[in-house]
Amino acid sequence: MDSVLLLKAAVMGVVEGLTEFLPISSTGHLILAGALLGFDDDKAKVFDIAIQTGAIFAVILVYWQKISSTVLALPRERQARLFALNLLIAFVPAVILGLLFGKAIKAHLFTPVVVASTFILGGLVILWAERWHQRNPLAARVQSADDMTAMDALKVGLVQCLAMIPGTSRSGATINGGMLLGLSRRAATDFSFYLAIPTLIGAGAYSLYKDRALLSLADLPLFAVGLVFAFASAWLCIRWLLRYIATHSFVVFAWYRIVFGLVVLLTARMGWVNWAA
Repeated sequence: MDSVLLLKAAVMGVVEGLTEFLPISSTGHLILAGALLGFDDDKAKVFDIAIQTGAIFAVILVYWQKISSTVLALPRERQARLFALNLLIAFVPAVILGLLFGKAIKAHLFTPVVVASTFILGGLVILWAERWHQRNPLAARVQSADDMTAMDALKVGLVQCLAMIPGTSRSGATINGGMLLGLSRRAATDFSFYLAIPTLIGAGAYSLYKDRALLSLADLPLFAVGLVFAFASAWLCIRWLLRYIATHSFVVFAWYRIVFGLVVLLTARMGWVNWAA
């Protein structure tokens, strides 16, 4: 396989891993990176979704103790069954809305200009959410993901659906949305990561099945490189983020989104960068 194409796959894998779990939108960054690299045809779009599985393997590794203990406890512990049920409840809205509107969203909203605009809007929402959180420091009634109710899970699942719009950020929507709904920052972050497992694995499997006609065995090295680099970079990112949120807010990510979005819009407007290439 072309070494340049494999290098592009590695770059896209790193972009996916570093951005999947930060509130800055991995899909948005992949669209922009793909436009710059000329890696944005139909097969590349399947690739972008499939390599999310590599990032999910990193989540499973970091949270392996919790995941394995929950699975083993399912037959005998009510708390484990409630936790699994909450994940299922939160997962269902994305499945339903994804099947109904996913194709239309990809056809009309997966463009650099939409992504840049959503970056800016999402950054403003994060700034507002952080200011609200500072003014209401005792608003968190749920300190652990284990203590969430079914209604908490459903609300977070509905908020996750906002991430169907590219540039919104699945992790940003679920973490900040969860905090506004009464979860502590750590509880919202943990549940966002747990929810990513069925959501992203399901999206990747569905995309591979639906677009299987575009793929062949010759594409295996391309996807393997993307998965490996997504896994490695996501593992590093998750470990860093869990330490970061213990003492920091998401304000820096909000300003990053706003500045980056403005840069994309400005360079596109002035013709300096052909993001739609």
